[in-house]
Amino acid sequence: MPNNSVPYEIIGAPFQVYVAPVLTAFPVINAAHAAVLAAGWTLIGTSGNLNYDQEGITIEHTQEVNSWRSLGDSGIRKQFRIQEEMRIRLTLADVTLEQYRRAINDNAVSDTPAGSGTAGFRTLPLSRGSAIATVALLMRGPSPYGADWTMQYEVPVASQSGNPTIVWKRGEPAMLPLQFDALVDPNATTEFERFGRLVAQDADALP
Repeated sequence: MPNNSVPYEIIGAPFQVYVAPVLTAFPVINAAHAAVLAAGWTLIGTSGNLNYDQEGITIEHTQEVNSWRSLGDSGIRKQFRIQEEMRIRLTLADVTLEQYRRAINDNAVSDTPAGSGTAGFRTLPLSRGSAIATVALLMRGPSPYGADWTMQYEVPVASQSGNPTIVWKRGEPAMLPLQFDALVDPNATTEFERFGRLVAQDADALP
């Protein structure tokens, strides 16, 4: 469980990022880590945030706004939002094929067992093709309302849209930079939840 201290609204703690197939149900806000895994969510990083670079997890909310000015006034009279995006970035220090696949369109890893005189091995196809894989993302960390409560980003549909460059270098870990774009959820209940929602626990469950 998250461990926050006063003032609760100031948070300086790492989050964990989970991935699951699209349409996987998001866990209840007070679900334990084991329950999240049991519900079909998988950590990004074999050891979760112990495999994330210290630059942290970046969540970017961008928009493009057109401003209109009238002939008779120098100030802006009205604005039109014509584009918006939500983007999640993290850098992963984990090159197991099961994690590397996150950068390669979530291609399936195949496992060939060892045989008589032959070593076992795993294989990850490296081309991505034209179809872009989508996943659901879940990011969990401390709530700004209490010591042991949880806050979570729930992104129903996302794709890894970055161009990861991996460097094999002596004395430094190989890193996989990942960038996930939130896509519009066609099943969103309102237009304001098309990229998902942010949920923060503010009370314990009643007995």
